[in-house]
Amino acid sequence: MLINTYQTTVPEAGCDEAGRGCYAGPVFAAAVILPVDFYHPLLNDSKQVKEKDRDQLRAYIEANAMCYAVAMVSNEEIDRINILKASFKAMHLAIAQLTITPGLLLIDGNRFTPYPFIQHTCIVQGDGKYANIAAASILAKTYRDAYMKTLHESYPLYGWEKNKGYGTQVHRDAIAAHGSTPYHRMSFNILGKRE
Repeated sequence: MLINTYQTTVPEAGCDEAGRGCYAGPVFAAAVILPVDFYHPLLNDSKQVKEKDRDQLRAYIEANAMCYAVAMVSNEEIDRINILKASFKAMHLAIAQLTITPGLLLIDGNRFTPYPFIQHTCIVQGDGKYANIAAASILAKTYRDAYMKTLHESYPLYGWEKNKGYGTQVHRDAIAAHGSTPYHRMSFNILGKRE
């Protein structure tokens, strides 16, 4: 069962990203502050939740969170600054949009660029341990998936409606046959990953 709070004396925001390992598209991040009594039986790390359940959870989180925000950093900026810095920047952008200032940030993972004037704690596999990080995981994933489905309409050959920009065989074969798009991350050397 997910823990609903890390430290009860201050508002906590859980933060997570989605799309870090993709060949195409932006990286998304979310920050979420939940009430102490928040509960949903399906809430978990987004990678452990079925797509239809993630969509249901997104609506529930948006309706019941104290506040939340989602932000993205483009593939062009990923290529400029690298994916790790872009992931942290997306988290910073999401935190900046919160309507409640958190006293503590719970970050999924083992590294983070400190956000000004707010303490943070990094938690490895935190999206499977803490409810607010899991909620951020769900929002980042569902927002990014929806974005990639929209891009798929303009670039249907790459299978983004299913692979969401990850390097599946279908995606790699399409790159080999048709080349890259303006949404591909060229710093990932994807043209050398055709096989």
